[in-house]
Amino acid sequence: VQLQASGGGLVQAGGSLRLSCAASGRTFSGYTVAWFRQTPGKEREFVSAIRWNGATIDSGPVKGRFTISGNSAKNTVYLQMNSAKPEDTAVYYCAASSTVILSNIRSDDAYGYWGQGTLVTVSS
Repeated sequence: VQLQASGGGLVQAGGSLRLSCAASGRTFSGYTVAWFRQTPGKEREFVSAIRWNGATIDSGPVKGRFTISGNSAKNTVYLQMNSAKPEDTAVYYCAASSTVILSNIRSDDAYGYWGQGTLVTVSS
């Protein structure tokens, strides 16, 4: 499956942005799709994931502010970012896996398919 991430850009602190992760080659059916983010010099950080059954998992720093959702008709997963903070500034990547389980859902090693990344900059 090929992933295309988009929607990044510049947003002011407190503002909103929606990222999209579109799949081609096959559908997301049966896959877990996650968003990770990375800043220079740091490891990739788990943000949110949505499992094949619709269950979602969010990391502590974004809980209550970001929402991950999926549209099966469009074969797209979204990350709605609200109440953005400067510390949310990063390159955001979407990833997919058909084999990830709950115990490793936050590990980037568990995902075999990755999008190219989209830059989000939150200004203070």
